[in-house]
Amino acid sequence: MHFQTLSPKLLTSAMSKSLMLVLLTGALAFPNTALAQDSTVVAKIGERVITKTDLEQAMKDMAQQFQNFPEKERRARALDSIIDINILAIEAEKIGLDKSPEMLRRINLLKARALHNGYFQTKIEPEISDAAIKARFDKEITETKPEQEVSARHILVKTEEEAKAIIKELDGGADFIELAKSKSTGPSGPKGGDLGFFGKGRMVPAFETAAFALDKGSYTKQAVKTQFGFHIIKVDDKRNRELPTFEASKDQLRQVMLTEAYAKAVKSGRASIGVTIMEEALKLPAKN
Repeated sequence: MHFQTLSPKLLTSAMSKSLMLVLLTGALAFPNTALAQDSTVVAKIGERVITKTDLEQAMKDMAQQFQNFPEKERRARALDSIIDINILAIEAEKIGLDKSPEMLRRINLLKARALHNGYFQTKIEPEISDAAIKARFDKEITETKPEQEVSARHILVKTEEEAKAIIKELDGGADFIELAKSKSTGPSGPKGGDLGFFGKGRMVPAFETAAFALDKGSYTKQAVKTQFGFHIIKVDDKRNRELPTFEASKDQLRQVMLTEAYAKAVKSGRASIGVTIMEEALKLPAKN
C-alpha cells in the first residue's frame, strides 16, 4: 500500500511531521520489552563481570550483527563481542582515554542517544496500540471520498490534421482498437492504445481533463493536444478505486502514527525544557 491510497489529509499530516523516525526505528538500541534481571555470572574480564542479563541485552542490541550465524552460536558470538569490547575499553582507561574531553563528549552523546531511544520505546511506542491504529484507520476511511478511475485508450499522432482524419473514420464506424494498432505513434499503440485504469494526477492535465469528462464508451470529438502530440481518447470503463483494508494499511499507518507521536513528544519537550541556539546560521525553519 502507498500513502496515496489513504486520504489526502493523512498524507499531508504524515509528510509534514519529522522524518527522523525512518532512521530512528531502524536503529533503536533498546528492546521493546524489559529483560528479566539475572545476575548469574557468565564471564569475568579482569575485575569486571558479565551477567546473563548483560549477555541477553547485547544479543538484542547487536541482533543484526549475529543474524547470519547459526542460532546455537549466537550467544557465544555475543559474549565474545562483549569480551573484545571490554578488553579494549580497559586498555583505553589505562592510558586515560576515558578522561579526555573528546571521549567524554562522545560518551555523553552515546548516553543521550541510548536514553532517547529508550524513552521512545518505553513511553511513546506503547501508546500506538492496535486499537489506536484501528480507530485512526476507521476515522480516515470514513473521511475518505472514493476516488474515480477511468480505463482509457488513446491514439497518438503528430499533427492535428491526422487526428481529425482518424476522428472522421471513427465517426464512420471504424474500430478504435484497430486504428490505434495501425496509426498510433505511442508505445500503447500495439495494445490497441490501452492505458488501463488510472486516477487523477497520473496523466498530463489536458489529457486527464478530457478523459474524465468522457462518458463510458465515448471518444473525444476533437483532438487533445499535449507536449507528446495530438490524442484521440476513448473511455472503456469507469469505477471507484477500492479503499484499502485495515490489514493492508496497518503497518504503514503505525509508522505514520509513531512519526506523529515522536514529533509531538519532541515539540513538547523543546517547549518545556527550553532550547536556545546562539548562531543564526545554525537555526532551522520553525517546525509545524
